[in-house]
Amino acid sequence: MRAILLGGSLALLFTLLGTRVAIRILVAKSYGQLIRDDGPTTHHTKRGTPTMGGLVIIVSVVFAYFAAKLITQDTPSASALLLLFLFVGLGTVGFLDDYIKIAKQRSLGLRSKAKIVGQTLVAVIFGWLALLPALADERGETPASPNISFIREFPSLALPVVLAIVFMLVMIAGTSNGMNLTDGLDGLATGASTMVFAAYMLVNIWQNNQSCAITQGPKCYDVRDPLDLAVIAAALTGACFGFLWWNANPARIIMGDTGSLSLGGALAGLAILTRTELLLLIVGGLFVVITLSVIMQVGFFKATKGKRLFRMAPLQHHFELLGWAEVTIVIRFWIICGLCVAGGLGIFYAEWVAGV
Repeated sequence: MRAILLGGSLALLFTLLGTRVAIRILVAKSYGQLIRDDGPTTHHTKRGTPTMGGLVIIVSVVFAYFAAKLITQDTPSASALLLLFLFVGLGTVGFLDDYIKIAKQRSLGLRSKAKIVGQTLVAVIFGWLALLPALADERGETPASPNISFIREFPSLALPVVLAIVFMLVMIAGTSNGMNLTDGLDGLATGASTMVFAAYMLVNIWQNNQSCAITQGPKCYDVRDPLDLAVIAAALTGACFGFLWWNANPARIIMGDTGSLSLGGALAGLAILTRTELLLLIVGGLFVVITLSVIMQVGFFKATKGKRLFRMAPLQHHFELLGWAEVTIVIRFWIICGLCVAGGLGIFYAEWVAGV
């Protein structure tokens, strides 16, 4: 538990102080955000805002985790190292995307195929290692499971290893891109991520307290390294919370794809490693709705040969074009995210109480 407190507080402190330094460096190098011409005109004032702020979040989380492990003299677990690999790996893909935007002065960075290849490579390596028998603990538990899960694994929904890796790939790509789509207004993705990662920190703490490795019983959780995953979830919560100080409207810095892809990947990784894959659809409901708005817009546009379901997608921009103030949209979307998180945690706890 001490490591959890250390991880969260160190990451919070590092982003609060480190982001200010990053802003100065990025401004000096003219690493500013480029704005799409087809977006809301109110966004043109954000042109030149320092981007790639996700680097501060990534460094803060990695530093906070290993510092907490060093102070408590605990050995990092396989699950935690895999989650950090996914987090940093997707962050690297996002960094390349952001850097190309700045270097070539265009609003689109990596080509779509290149970005997909990068995400796929990182996700497949993560999935393969997470199911590798060599990384199983003394109870035979690998970091991830080939079984599809909601709050616990469904034994009847066991997938072959190859299909399980494909399922993880779809989850990771969907969540990282969903976070990327959400990151369109100042503080929206950062504030929502703070709530969702805090929820997973609580899930991990609860799973550790009721772990089958500690107390056998019908209600125990067969999850590998839940306490160590809670340290990373706490660090992610603290890092996002600290970054929000600088990212809130009007944003002094933008996380960019560096931050959105890494945070989305970490969210999917936590769901996979905690055996709560389908629960993520509820806890991360805001990201799901925003992603669906883009899918629906594209599908409706193609089906009706040019008509639009929303004024603009993702969904937050639709409300901007309706005349809603940016701060109003962000706060109301935060409320929706909070309700999704509360609903997901309620279902998680209710399942344990019911004992089903």
